[in-house]
Amino acid sequence: MSVDDPQSATENSYTFVLVHGGCHDGSLWQPVIERLEQLGHTAYGPTVAGHGKDAPKNVTHADETQSIVDFIVGKDLTDFILLGHGYAGTIISKVVEVIPERVRRLVFWSAYVLNDGETALEMLPDTIEMLTQMAADSADNTFMIPFDMWREAFINDGEPDLVQRAYDQLSPEPFGPWAEPLNMKKFHSLQTPRSFLAGAADMVVSPGDLGYRMSSRLGEFRLVQMPGSHEAIFTDPTGVADKFIEAGRD
Repeated sequence: MSVDDPQSATENSYTFVLVHGGCHDGSLWQPVIERLEQLGHTAYGPTVAGHGKDAPKNVTHADETQSIVDFIVGKDLTDFILLGHGYAGTIISKVVEVIPERVRRLVFWSAYVLNDGETALEMLPDTIEMLTQMAADSADNTFMIPFDMWREAFINDGEPDLVQRAYDQLSPEPFGPWAEPLNMKKFHSLQTPRSFLAGAADMVVSPGDLGYRMSSRLGEFRLVQMPGSHEAIFTDPTGVADKFIEAGRD
């Protein structure tokens, strides 16, 4: 079976709602959406409230969650695969609490899965002090991934020109929602099918450390592994899309 043949790539066509992580916006997903559509699927990449170069940054985690709920309800989407990347694991966890009947499967792509009462910030213990200071020093309580960290940890499989072009697409991240303890009791009580997609060269949510801890919190789940870094969407969008199908299938 060749995944380049839309007829043989999958027996079913799926709908995907793709939720980006920190410092990104929905435009991130365009090459992946094009690949999914080529293979006969439907995909959307909404922008989370507070994200994008010109967006107001004074948002709460509930505001971020509500922006995705509003997008889904506004388009009357049902029976879809809800995928979150990195920080967006915290968002899809809260979205599915609100509209569990609409979600076919959750896919956590190297994404955070919080225990009840945790903050997203706690998932990055080595950088808490740096991010907190960056937000305090900013005019709008935001932080930005430093370029060296971006190059070495986030997109470690990228050529220099691509690394720079990708970095230029980033925008400051609202700090407030990262520091909010989240009530996760309802999420952990849900029976929604779930998958964890792990990148072999991911240095941010590494398969052997943070990724294992995150996935182990999901209860019964499907593990899918793929090559590439945390930002493989820039270095191999076709491969990323194909893995989304594998992670999202029934």
